[in-house]
Amino acid sequence: MRGFYPYLLVGLGGFLGANLRFIVARLSAQYLGIAFPYGTFIINITGSFFLGLIGTLLAQRVILFGEEIRLAVSIGFLGAFTTFSTFEFESHALFDNGNWMLGLTNLLASLFAGLLAVRLGINLAAIKP
Repeated sequence: MRGFYPYLLVGLGGFLGANLRFIVARLSAQYLGIAFPYGTFIINITGSFFLGLIGTLLAQRVILFGEEIRLAVSIGFLGAFTTFSTFEFESHALFDNGNWMLGLTNLLASLFAGLLAVRLGINLAAIKP
């Protein structure tokens, strides 16, 4: 793959991922409230799941156009969709506001649910039809 094409794939995936992240964050705040960073939590857990799923399928070479999918989805879309820096910033804000239990819940739940989501994606991808 040469030229501008790889950058176009990453950019297009990033555009879609960033916009979906914005939509999920707004809807989460609207329906679940803002006392806990539900949007970031949902975004990072679903992103972990899909990275585990797609990464495993790509490693097994079951997906056609593997390099294109890796660039557009794994790097572009999921890279723009998930967010470690926002997770850290929101956790810090919870601690700074004296919400130690919510801050700790956010840190631990995100870490463990993210790992479980990756594993679930890997296991799902490994199922033979």
